[in-house]
Amino acid sequence: MPTTDLPTSGTDAAPAPPMGRRERKKAATRQAIADAALRLFLERGYDDVGIREIADAADVSTTTLFKHFPVKEALVFDQDDDQEADLLAAVRERPEGQSIPAALCAHALEHRLAAAGTDARFTAFLDLIDSTPALRDYAQAMWSRHTDALARAIGEESGLPEGDPACTALAHFALAAPRATRGRDDPREALVRAFDLLDSGWSGLAPGR
Repeated sequence: MPTTDLPTSGTDAAPAPPMGRRERKKAATRQAIADAALRLFLERGYDDVGIREIADAADVSTTTLFKHFPVKEALVFDQDDDQEADLLAAVRERPEGQSIPAALCAHALEHRLAAAGTDARFTAFLDLIDSTPALRDYAQAMWSRHTDALARAIGEESGLPEGDPACTALAHFALAAPRATRGRDDPREALVRAFDLLDSGWSGLAPGR
């Protein structure tokens, strides 16, 4: 998919160690498959493209394709795991003294908003998802997983009890905020205003967190 993330997380975390040759080859193969799938889906529609066609376009076997992507829908959301990891890192590795809503705002501005405005394929990618029931369902399930994972991280970092609805609410609204700014004259300003509101409410529940 066209990435909605940028390479850095904006934290002081140590960079990941370089991948070995085998890992680089696997990553390149995975990316080639995902790129071929997205190109075909955008050209002809998700339902009109078969798995064998994608494998042929990426010059791999269908067995190799399924090793990287167990279901067809996952081909469109190839960065799912990386995006969730970056989201959780924004909370867990935020600078000292930065509130959780402020950290999530910084993450959204740097990752989710910036690339969406500069990648010409992003609108087509969103249209593909919106027009394909199977992809909408998969995206909703992915959204729920990310919300649950983020809520747990927020709870751990804030010291609120496990399952506290405030953590789930903050996670939900943090993920929804960038989507709500689409079509605005100044999406960046709209996003900051939304997170300022979240921060104001959060500060009463978890001061300094």
